[in-house]
Amino acid sequence: MPTIILLFFSNIFMTFAWYGHLRNLNNKPLYIAILVSWGIAFFEYMLQVPANRLGYKIFTLGQLKITQEIITMIVFSGFAYFYMGKTLGMNFLYASLCMVAAAYFIFRDIPAGS
Repeated sequence: MPTIILLFFSNIFMTFAWYGHLRNLNNKPLYIAILVSWGIAFFEYMLQVPANRLGYKIFTLGQLKITQEIITMIVFSGFAYFYMGKTLGMNFLYASLCMVAAAYFIFRDIPAGS
């Protein structure tokens, strides 16, 4: 559970670092947006690196990556809707269903050599 919590909060920082400048700093020089994004990304890495170290003790590398991507999709959907004011169309539902399928395949137990 600590891995999931840390990944969730690191993704909040990541999403703001990657996309927050589009709303807040759109009329500022690009270098300002880059510096602010780097500053936010520092906090993302402060959470993401420990999350991956803890998670790698429990999950396979593929499972850890899919888990992170699902969390990213959840966080990004909330960010897009609540912060950026974007409507979430059917494409978000379809993408989410693809993530569910990816989780199913990466987490199912397949014996070696099958």
